[in-house]
Amino acid sequence: METLNPEKWVDNYADYLYNYTIVRVNDPIATQDLISETFLAGLKAQKNFKGEATERTWLISILKRKIIDHYRKSNSTKGKAEIKISYHNPDSEGDWLEENAADPFDKTAEDQIENEELRLAILECLETLDTRQAEIFKMKTIDEIDTDVICKEFNITPSNLWVIIHRARKSLMECLEKNWLN
Repeated sequence: METLNPEKWVDNYADYLYNYTIVRVNDPIATQDLISETFLAGLKAQKNFKGEATERTWLISILKRKIIDHYRKSNSTKGKAEIKISYHNPDSEGDWLEENAADPFDKTAEDQIENEELRLAILECLETLDTRQAEIFKMKTIDEIDTDVICKEFNITPSNLWVIIHRARKSLMECLEKNWLN
């Protein structure tokens, strides 16, 4: 059974949590804030730790909620039907706004067709990735397999994993912008 050791969180997990967060938030200052909030929330919620998961997995679950809250807060100022996705592109930098986020209770036949078209476009774009890159991307982002498991299976470091994921996301975004948004 796992136990918590908050005195060692920064030494043991700060780098991992930073790498986990920066690819999702793409803002170093917000990333540092989210990690600090995670550690603070972990300290406050120590009594809720049951020891069924590893300390790192427990902290990641807290961090995931912090990241979701971060996006909810930043999106609430932009309107309820708008999703903000940060990205970096050599030609332009900023926020990619996906307006008209579908209301799950107001789906039209057109929405369903568009969602199916997007799904097919994503699958086509996944096929353009290197086989290994696509497999790692699917395992981590779709199947939500733990980083350690993926790293062992492919004999890579967590840093290498996040580079592969970042490059896959960038390639998928470029493919979708080229083939689906136009």
